[in-house]
Amino acid sequence: MTTRLDIRQLGLDTGKKARLYRLLHQHGLRNGTALFLPYDQGFEHGPRDFFANPAASDPRYIVRLAIEGGFNGVVLQIGLAEKFYWDYAGEVPLVLKLNGKTDIPPADEALSPVQATVADAVRLGADAVGYTLYVGTPVQERDFAQYRQVRTDAERFGMPLIVWAYPRGSAVAGKGGADSFYAVDYAARVASELGADVVKVNFPHPEKKAGTPAQYTAEFSPQQAIEQVVCSANRTLVLVSGGEKAGDEAMLEKARQSLEAGATGLIFGRNVWQREHDESLRFVARLQEILAKYPSA
Repeated sequence: MTTRLDIRQLGLDTGKKARLYRLLHQHGLRNGTALFLPYDQGFEHGPRDFFANPAASDPRYIVRLAIEGGFNGVVLQIGLAEKFYWDYAGEVPLVLKLNGKTDIPPADEALSPVQATVADAVRLGADAVGYTLYVGTPVQERDFAQYRQVRTDAERFGMPLIVWAYPRGSAVAGKGGADSFYAVDYAARVASELGADVVKVNFPHPEKKAGTPAQYTAEFSPQQAIEQVVCSANRTLVLVSGGEKAGDEAMLEKARQSLEAGATGLIFGRNVWQREHDESLRFVARLQEILAKYPSA
């Protein structure tokens, strides 16, 4: 098992350290691991994501599910945070997502515009902010400029910054795809080098090799791939995304491999709330059984 980072190793200022401590040690399993419930998909994908479980279209249902399930935090965009989070403020931590886009235009020149600020996060009582960074987009100069302002503000306010590091853009498909080992590994490294406190990545697929650099065409197991991704993130905490809803055993194995590799935790949305309420909680309990086996030192 890879040694898991502890927040005391990250060189954080007082504000960031205090907020991360609350997230990882005063919520969830309180053992330094994390399970976050993201709810920005209605913006990113549209209402189709709620068809499998119509109750999930109600933000109040999601926040209550995060509380009942013992999540470390819930991720909301600015509008939902302002309209719904105040009913539950203090019961479950808020991660305010600062940017986002629809999936209507093609992703050839992907850019996620900023709709909220770190100051908004402070006003709403958030314990972290999230920013989607499209690694590999042809418009990376604009993306990096947006991100630089967010990072500067996060430092000024002592707010932990979680980067959704997603490979996107016209060149990505020809180099193994967005969830290839090469692309995910590169994204984790970029987020770390650009100052993310936490990085959210997809689970890497080492079998996707077409067009990737020679170093990634060797044979790697999924376990070896996720271990390398965590290594590339170095002193940036890693959260592994659930992605599209899949079978329970596949998701649980992804969780186990991620924690075994040294990831701090998981950020599962659709795989949780696209189920009926009680089934969601049963699945969350199984995820937490895995998290309980990997406390931080």
